[in-house]
Amino acid sequence: MPITTNDPTRKSWLTVPDDSDFPIQNIPFGVFLTKEDVITIGTRIGDYAIDLGALQQLNYFEGIELTDDMFMQDSLNDFISDGKKTWRLVRNRIGDIFDSNNPKLRDNKKHRDIVIFKMEDVEMQLPVMIGDYTDFYSSKEHATNVGKMFRDPENALLPNWLHIPVGYHGRSSTIVPSGIPVHRPMGQTLPNGEDTPVFGPSRLVDFELETAFITTDANIMGENIPINEAEDYIFGMVLLNDWSARDIQKWEYVPLGPFLAKNFASSISPWIVTMDALEPFKVKGPKQEPTPLPYLQQKGKNAYDINLEVYIEPENVEATLVSKSNFKYMYWSMIQQLTHHTSNGCRVNSGDMMGSGTISGPTEDSFGSMLELTWGGKKPIIMKDGTERKFINDNDTVIMKGYCQNSSVRIGFGEVSTKLLPPFVRN
Repeated sequence: MPITTNDPTRKSWLTVPDDSDFPIQNIPFGVFLTKEDVITIGTRIGDYAIDLGALQQLNYFEGIELTDDMFMQDSLNDFISDGKKTWRLVRNRIGDIFDSNNPKLRDNKKHRDIVIFKMEDVEMQLPVMIGDYTDFYSSKEHATNVGKMFRDPENALLPNWLHIPVGYHGRSSTIVPSGIPVHRPMGQTLPNGEDTPVFGPSRLVDFELETAFITTDANIMGENIPINEAEDYIFGMVLLNDWSARDIQKWEYVPLGPFLAKNFASSISPWIVTMDALEPFKVKGPKQEPTPLPYLQQKGKNAYDINLEVYIEPENVEATLVSKSNFKYMYWSMIQQLTHHTSNGCRVNSGDMMGSGTISGPTEDSFGSMLELTWGGKKPIIMKDGTERKFINDNDTVIMKGYCQNSSVRIGFGEVSTKLLPPFVRN
């Protein structure tokens, strides 16, 4: 089935700014709350949120097999469960409805008033009920940088890293959408030169520049997914700030890896950009040496050219750009991650989220965390007000943006913007 929505010549009858992340070629999916406190599944074109529940009630999806309440729910899980054929049919139909040459909704003011909202009049929600969350560690540059800092600089990568997409299971209970502030975590740390840990606020709160992909129901327990099928089970992608507390992490991570230093908060962008929308931006990923084992060997283009930016915005100060990276640098691809994840028979469900791991590029300005950008605090970054940052201060807002662009179209994710508040204090 062709992806008609991706036609770069297509225009919408809705006004779309030239630099918008959301032209008619995007058609992402999300969940929002209206001013009337109605929660609905929607999409976005330009600066307009579109109520897909209302569109369905008005019969604009006639001919597509959907349950009666498919878009009148508070999560996308059921829609994602319907699979790739349904995703593509719905996305193509939305493109047709909002095509500049289609008068059906364009010329029906009564329907338009029910269906279309300005973005400033809606409140974005978490787009899926995330049952399980796995975070990978798949950037060779990031893993090498961390290995140089904390282990042997001559042997920065652990022996398994070039053979498997390393990952760990995180907490889905503390994943929040853009705009929801998070608190500086409390925890155990071991002060330099001491033998006894102390308990208190983390002093080294960091961002991690990541993306994440959302899966559909992929397998039953005990079944693995072959790599040539894995792409069919990935619905789309979001931006992910996987917050980290480096001092807590340093003390607790041996021998079982990330725990409280990671699970206090993870922030995602609210619109899921489909893999169909990202199809024109596929590129070949880095050469993998040694060659992975047969079950992880992939063919063709399996990386994506996604430009990524991170800004730090102190309170009442203009934001400072601190990192520019790209998803195409990732050593292990999403299909390799999903294939490996299920290789032991682990079940993957609709709405599960898989984090890429910190995305660092080859240059110092493309590193994906403050740990790397300041090299453990040794090279502070200067903000626009002249203050220094080694890590993230209370009341700083971290903003991540991501977009793909070629000569004819720009497809973006919007942003994930999160303010770091002081530690939570119980009244």
